[in-house]
Formats: sequence, C-alpha cells, structure tokens
Amino acid sequence: METDGRFYLGRSVDKEDGAPYLYPPDDLTTHALVVGMTGSGKTGLCLNLLEEAALQHIPALMIDPKGDITNALLHFPQLVAEDFQPWVNPVEARRQGQTVAELAESTAVAWRNGLAEWDIAPARLQQLADTAHFAIYTPGSDAGLKVSILASLAAPDLPWEANRELLREQISGTVTAVLGLIGLKDIDPVRSREHILLANIFEHHWRQGQDLDLAALIHETQTPPFDRLGVFDVNTFFPEKERFELAMLLNNMLAAPAFQSWLEGEPLDVARLLVAADGRPRHTIFYIAHLPEAERMFFVTLLLGAVETWLRRQSGAANLRALLYFDEIFGYLPPVSNPPTKPYLLRLLKQARAFGLGLLLATQNPADMDYKALSNMGTWFVGKLATDQDKQRLLDGLAMAEGGLNRRELDDLISRLDKRVFLARNVHQPQSVIFRTRWVMNYLAGPLTREQIPALNQLAGVLPASPESALPITDNRLPITAHASRPTLPAGISEFFWPVDEPVEGQVQYQPMLLAQAHITIRNRKYGVDTAVTRTILTAVTGADGRVPWHEGQIEAVNRDTLSATPLPDAQFAPLPAALSHAPTLRRMQQDWVDWLAQHAEVLVQANEQLGLYAAPDVPAGQFRQLCLEAVQPKIEMEMQKTTVAHDRQISALKQKIAREERELDEDQADLSHHKQKEVFTHTKTVLGIFGRGRSKRMEQSHRQRRLTEKAEAEVTESQEALAAMQQELARLEAVKEQELAAARQKWIEVAERVTAVAITPFKKDVAVTLFGVAWIPAAVLNEAAAWPPTRP
Repeated sequence: METDGRFYLGRSVDKEDGAPYLYPPDDLTTHALVVGMTGSGKTGLCLNLLEEAALQHIPALMIDPKGDITNALLHFPQLVAEDFQPWVNPVEARRQGQTVAELAESTAVAWRNGLAEWDIAPARLQQLADTAHFAIYTPGSDAGLKVSILASLAAPDLPWEANRELLREQISGTVTAVLGLIGLKDIDPVRSREHILLANIFEHHWRQGQDLDLAALIHETQTPPFDRLGVFDVNTFFPEKERFELAMLLNNMLAAPAFQSWLEGEPLDVARLLVAADGRPRHTIFYIAHLPEAERMFFVTLLLGAVETWLRRQSGAANLRALLYFDEIFGYLPPVSNPPTKPYLLRLLKQARAFGLGLLLATQNPADMDYKALSNMGTWFVGKLATDQDKQRLLDGLAMAEGGLNRRELDDLISRLDKRVFLARNVHQPQSVIFRTRWVMNYLAGPLTREQIPALNQLAGVLPASPESALPITDNRLPITAHASRPTLPAGISEFFWPVDEPVEGQVQYQPMLLAQAHITIRNRKYGVDTAVTRTILTAVTGADGRVPWHEGQIEAVNRDTLSATPLPDAQFAPLPAALSHAPTLRRMQQDWVDWLAQHAEVLVQANEQLGLYAAPDVPAGQFRQLCLEAVQPKIEMEMQKTTVAHDRQISALKQKIAREERELDEDQADLSHHKQKEVFTHTKTVLGIFGRGRSKRMEQSHRQRRLTEKAEAEVTESQEALAAMQQELARLEAVKEQELAAARQKWIEVAERVTAVAITPFKKDVAVTLFGVAWIPAAVLNEAAAWPPTRP
C-alpha cells in the first residue's frame, strides 16, 4: 500500500468506502495520547504507531512497565507456525483443547489472513525487521541488555551558567529518585535535609564540570565539600551522626549484591540508544516490569534526565526526529502528587516539539494525568472507556487542548466506540476521524516475562543464548562445588533444612536452593468455584538479580513440620548465591512469585456457557455431560411442542380438506355411475329405434348424455388429481415436521455437548505464601537423578 510517507494505522469506519486512515508522522511532534480501557485495542494501536515509525526510519525509546511492548520484537516475515510456536501460550492451547503446535498453526493462519485482509504483504514485515535495530534493556537485571546508572550521575555536557535552571531541576529529580531508592518517599526538596544536602553535593561537582559516582556521594555525605548550607554550618544544619546514618543507607544500597546489576552495562547515552553503529534507527525497549515501584521511579527519572540533556544539545527541527513512548503513564505524571518524573515529563511536553522529539503516552484512565499534560496533547486517540467519569475527564482535557469543542457530539461519538475502534482528534486536522486499527504486524503474545527476555533479544540478533536458558526444565540443581562452613543469613531470611531419610556416610554436604510454597484460594461466583490449591517450587537461583523461572522445579507440597530448623552435625555448605543472601532481593522475588501465581495458578472448570452451567474441577466429565443433557431436555420438549403445534395446525387443515375432497370424489363417482347407466340406456334406445320415427330426437339425447358422462368423468379425474396432490402435500408436511423435530432435538443435544474448559486464576490477595526462603538440600539427594525433584519430606 502506498502511504506517501504517512503512518498506515487502519481504515475509516465513518466513511462508506472504508478509506485507509493515514496519519502524518510530523504531527507527533505536538505529542499524542492513547487512552482506552483494558481490551480496547490500545496496545495494538501503539504497536501500529511504532511499526510505522520504524518503517519510516524514526528511532524510538520505549518504557515498558507491563511487558506488552516486548511484542515489538516478534515479527515473523515467513508467517510459519514454527516461528510462532515458542511464543504461543501453552495455557491458551490447553483451554482450546489444542496442542501447542496446533495453536501455533492456527495463529500463523490467523496472522496470514489478518495481514492479507489489511493489504499488508510479507515483504513489509521483512522490511520492518530489516529497517530498525530492536533490543530490550532490563535495568537492575541481567535478563536483557544491562544499563549502568553511573553515567547518569556524571555532570551533563552542558555549560552550567547557561543551563543553571535546567540542571538544578535535573539534580532535584535525580536526588529524589536516589532517596526513594533507599526508602525515603514523599520528599519535599525544600524541607528535606537529606534532599538539600545531596542536591548541594551534586551542584558543587556539576558547577565545575566534575563527574560524581555513588562512592563519592556516600563519602561526601559524611564529609561535605562545603562548610555551610544557607546561613548555618553543615553540622548545625545536618549533624554528623545523622549524616552517617544517611551514608549508611546509601552504602547498604551500593553494597547489596543485587544492586551490582545497576552498575554494569551500557551508559544511558541517548544518542547511542537512538541510532545503531550501522546507522539504522534503534527501537530500544526499557523493560521495567520486574522492578519494585521505587526502582522503577529511580530509573525512569534518570532516563528522562538523560533524554532532556540529549535534547538540549540538538538543533531545532520541524519534522519528527525521534519518539519517546511510555506504555502506561499511571503514577509518573499524576494530577496531584509530584513524583520526580513529573517535572521532566511536563518540560518535555512543552519543549521537545521544537527539537523534533514526539512523546507518545498511553493510559487506561485520563484521570491518571495532570491537566497541564493533557492540554499539551496535539493528537488524542480515544478508545472505549470504562466509566462515564473517565469520558468526562477526557472531554475536559480536550476542551483545554483546543477551543470550539462540540462536547455533546464528541460525548456521543466516544460512547459508541467498539473494540479496536478509535476516535482520532488531531489539532492539525479540521475533523475528527473514527477508524478501526489495522492488523498488527508483530505477533501479540501478551505480556512477556523477564525469563523470556534473553530469547527475545536472541531472536532480534542482540544476545547469544543464555547458559541458564539451556538448562533442562526438569533439572534446577546447582552444580556441586567446594564446601565451607554454614553461611550466616541476614535477618528476615527464612532457612530450612531438607531431611535425610537414610543414614549418610561421611559429612552431609548441603546445597542452597530457593523453596517457595503458597496456599491459593480460587473463587469465582459465576462459575461456582471455591477451591484451594497449593503450589510449591524448589529451584536453584544463579543470577544476582534473583531471576527465577517459576514454571520449572515444581514439586509436591511440603509439610513444614518435616523440615528441620538446624542442619545435621558436621555438615558442610556450598557458597550462598548473592540473591539468596540479600533480604530485599528475596522480598522482591517473593512478590514476583505471588505475581506469577496470580497469572498461572489456575483450575480448569467445565463450562457450558450457552446453558450457563459450570462444574467444579472434581466433577467427572461424563457426569457434567449428563447434567447438560438433562438441562436441555425441557428445552427440547418445549421446542418440539412448538414445532408440533405449528405443523399440526397445517396438517389438520389439510386433512380436513382431504376429507372434503374425498366426499366430493364419492359424489362425483356416484354421478359418473349414474350418467354411465343413463348413457347406456339412451344409446340402446337410440340403436333399437334407429329406423322409427323420432330418430333425430333420440340421437340428440344420446349425444347430450355422452357429454354429461364425459363431464362427470372429468370431475372425477379432477377430484382424484386434487386428492393425490393433497395426500402428497400431507406426506411432505409430515416429513418436514419429523425433520424439524429431529433438528430441534439434535440442536439442543449439540448445545449440551458444547463443553469448554475455562481457566480460573486467583486474585493476588488470595495467594498466601506459606514458605519462602533458603532450603539447604543434601547433595546426595541432588546427585540422585531418580530422586529429582525430591519427593515430599
């Protein structure tokens, strides 16, 4: 399809010809907001915009808090099932009663047909894969490309005096993010001693063009490079003892093994993140779904600061130079509170357009955004909204963004939007457009997890296969290594010792693993489910960031009473992995475990949606089928009765007609018999008196009688034919009746047999972790392949 350099986003639905909706990319310099409830097609539209940007050689930075935008790497130009198979959901295959291979085949067919319907050829998919360089970065984790924050603390390459206000705002945001990382939230930059001290340390160095790192920041927190803050000396303003406590908090963060991932990897060099070494545009995704809230805020603040610094070094531009995409803005640009990201985003919305940087923001709820941000949006893509309150808030924002708004007309348009249908309101265009989004070129696999990131980057040609990903699913053991004395665990980390059933010769050698167990209550009123399940995992943890493949290493439930609180005498211990010796990392892993269970700990319910019948997991399939058959029996009888009454009315009327016709036939046959007898008599009389007088009269009487006989014969024939036709129609009606009765019976039997498996997952609040901590497993158990996974102790 020829787009003349514009973005092909879909087809108009408010025009009869369904013309393609083509969006001018330079209109994004005045920024765009995509808003819509879950299921509105918001993610698909955003990926469409990003795909079109890549095809137009426009680079993009993408912040992905949920894992949806990682789908941007799933482009399969060949559209064959083998490419889709590693990414289809096995749970979805089970729900549909298919194998993973069958679901992959049907998905490939759906993508081929969907793209063809929208006039997108496979060559365009290949162009998408070849044009841009795709990669996923995982701050604070080694799952994807690593990002180092050290360069983010370095002095920006901007003259202090000419950019003093901007740099002070960057310092304020960076300090707020750092303090949030050590647990100090809701910081007021004007009242907080911690914030004022650290901000002055940053300013002292940045004024002189000197870089700063965390070690220097910790040291200078104890011994500041200045004597006074305001009119007070430093010790009066912030006593040395209390500064030491702040320095200790910062040092604990720096010393934590899990924090080392933040210090390794590429710097936040925006220029390099936007353009690859070979000159191709980069589409760089920052996956932050694995991070706790404080670390997310910390990283996003540093990233926005780096973007602003890069922007200040660019020349002005009227065309779209690059995109900054935020998949879910909730919490980062709120209307009331002031997180450190908010000032950056507001400044970028006001100033970035002059440099050709477009911001593309997405949210489910327009109430999540500050009014000043809403008023700076040049394009609004509005999908289906959850509540009228959301719609009114959105209309308020549109009213601020442009004058002369026909609020009632837009209210009506938005109320009628369907899934994948959006209202496009562009200040550069005179009229709003309602369009249906095109088929996404990338495969929409849904939110992807941190464990899938290495394979995604490998698919894009970014990373080699991770050694961890090559481990068999059934073997989560750590290699047996040199042993030492029992490690001391920090406070807050639970510790368990696996029992040994048989005597062990020599010293017991323990290996550390993660033991996690949860009691999960799954309730669903619609499906009548109220059950409880237990999920247990015993797995090795090799990465410092605590990345765990939760779907592996599942074992039978563990009875806590059979676990020991102390090891066997004279035992030796393998070294403790960094992630298992750091309480904050373990707490984050526990939250990951709960999140994973909320999505994957399911029970399958037998359901007949049309009948509204559901069966608990323990009900046999045959019993549920019989229940469905019994439920449709009254419906069968009712429909058969309705069919019988309708047909019997016609059949009865026809039978009455047949009876009348039979009576008429009897009368006609009697008349015919009478006329035949009279004809014989008249004919005989005529023959005998042929030579006598009155011959002519007798001949006339004979002919007249012949005509009467023929008429009677015709009436009999007519009655016989009419009666035959009626009897044939009666047979047809009775056959149709039987067919419709059989069809009604069969229809409801098919309804009764239309049973599907519905997966019911728990609410997060119903996942209760009962065991989580370090489990010391005897090496003898690990060495016995037949005993892995270990049986219940």
